[in-house]
Amino acid sequence: MPCSLVIRAYNEAQHLGRLLEGIKQQTIKDVEIILVDSGSTDSTVSIAENYGAKIVHIPSAEFTFGRSLNFGVKSASRELIVIASAHVYPVYPDWLETLLRPFQDEQVALTYGKQCGYEGSKYSEHQIFHQWYPEISNPDQVTAFCNNANSAIRKSLWDVHPYDETLTGLEDLEWGKWVKGQGYKITYVAEAEIVHIHNETPHGVYNRYRREAMALRRIYPETNFNLYDFFRLTFTNIFSDLWHAAREGVLLKSFSSIFWFRFAQFRGTYMGHRETSLVTPQLRETFYYARERKKMDERKRDVEPIQYDEKK
Repeated sequence: MPCSLVIRAYNEAQHLGRLLEGIKQQTIKDVEIILVDSGSTDSTVSIAENYGAKIVHIPSAEFTFGRSLNFGVKSASRELIVIASAHVYPVYPDWLETLLRPFQDEQVALTYGKQCGYEGSKYSEHQIFHQWYPEISNPDQVTAFCNNANSAIRKSLWDVHPYDETLTGLEDLEWGKWVKGQGYKITYVAEAEIVHIHNETPHGVYNRYRREAMALRRIYPETNFNLYDFFRLTFTNIFSDLWHAAREGVLLKSFSSIFWFRFAQFRGTYMGHRETSLVTPQLRETFYYARERKKMDERKRDVEPIQYDEKK
């Protein structure tokens, strides 16, 4: 399946090379790479050019998550569009193949794959990845949940409904909500796994969840996250993280980050909402509630992972 791959980037020289090397090692070779750069001042653009990427520039003053994606998708020449963050990299050489395979069903409009953290990820971030991206695929999920750090769409549907350029985040969720409303399927592909590198400060975590909560309220005007939710979910998720960290023997290393990460996450969520109403129980569970994690629940695949050069 030939595809176009759109990458949004701003000063991602530290991580971009590994993603591009992972793309180079994929079983699908016919990949048009498009880098949407929003004013990088490091070597991001030259790294992408060395791998044959087409560069699309968007002024940093005009950047929104939706607008940058629209720039990239508009420049793509293929019907199937893969979207990846510049600070992710694929685990297996069949990442693209497995992510795109569900499109053999003409009713599938969007697919998204599993995400996991790296050795430097905060423990709570690992827990969130586990919560949002289970080990079992879902060919036709109920909710519109998806994530553009590792996803694929049909360009013909994007032509009808581009990404919302006014949202502060969650442009992927808004697009997913639209395709579900048109009767199309969203497929989760657990085997299409990437490593997602986040290394945020407490203020960065707060800002990320605040802007996503603001966007969620726009997409689902009936959404609700009140002060009671803030205290209850902060406490229950901290307790869950501490318990799992203790079981895994990493409590001492993770203790302080669990407290500040979960506080920043839910304080940002609360500040981003500041209104009371109701969201679907399934979507609330996907976003917020801790999921039981067994110590050895990761499935092993019979595909050898990509061996990366640690210098890249």
